[in-house]
Amino acid sequence: MPRRNNRPAPTQSVPGGAGHDRIESGPDGSDYQVRAVPGARAVKPYRCPGCDHEIAVGVAHIVAWPADTDGADDRRHWHSGWWRGRRTRRPTR
Repeated sequence: MPRRNNRPAPTQSVPGGAGHDRIESGPDGSDYQVRAVPGARAVKPYRCPGCDHEIAVGVAHIVAWPADTDGADDRRHWHSGWWRGRRTRRPTR
């Protein structure tokens, strides 16, 4: 008898959805769709808008976009610590 894979299907609320999305309120009161990207799925380098440093390939991070959009053009990839501390830190840009 073949084994069954009992894992739930990944969230598909965004094209290419690979994780569990959640809604968070930003410092400006706007809502953001947020997804954790595990290091194994981080296959491209990105630039963090919090610190303006590169997020290297293989580094776990956060991707966030305004909740009222589909996210395609508005997604931003953040170092996890910068995303969590964005309320108290000033962006470098």
